Amino acid sequence: MDTSEESPDFLGLYERYFPLVWRWAARFGVPHHSLDDVVQEVFLTLYKRLDDFEGRSSLRSWIFAVTYRVVSNFRRRRGSRPAGDGDAEVDAIAAEGVHPEAAATQSEAITLLQSILDDLDDEKREVFVMAELEGLNATEIGHLLGVSSNTVASRLRHAREQVRAAWERAKARDAWRLR
Repeated sequence: MDTSEESPDFLGLYERYFPLVWRWAARFGVPHHSLDDVVQEVFLTLYKRLDDFEGRSSLRSWIFAVTYRVVSNFRRRRGSRPAGDGDAEVDAIAAEGVHPEAAATQSEAITLLQSILDDLDDEKREVFVMAELEGLNATEIGHLLGVSSNTVASRLRHAREQVRAAWERAKARDAWRLR
């Protein structure tokens, strides 16, 4: 295969998956100031390994696994907490036709969720993001993390409890302020 055939495949992959890879990296706690570098590293890895993709999983799952490994390596090199910086806006909010008040409410919710995710330990955060935000099942998560489905279920249960409690505290705090 010559490079003219490889470039369109990689370019198409890049154009299609860049926003998703950026969002995954942000959700896994890469600070805003490091997102560009980490996402670039993901795509460099994908470019080098594109011929290794055997189709045993979906392309999306394979890209997710590569993103997860690159982010894990980044966190190992970087050291421990805090994972996020609170400034990373994970999803695009303002679409055409969205009322400004609705966009502000959604932005506040995303900021709160990012803050709650930043307070989870890495194991719970990873499982929560994979299950609740990316829709992976316990078997897929277990395969990506190299743990059993029971371990995934346990981590997810604890993460959900922590997220729910933090969300309720934030809602109560806001309700008290608005009195």
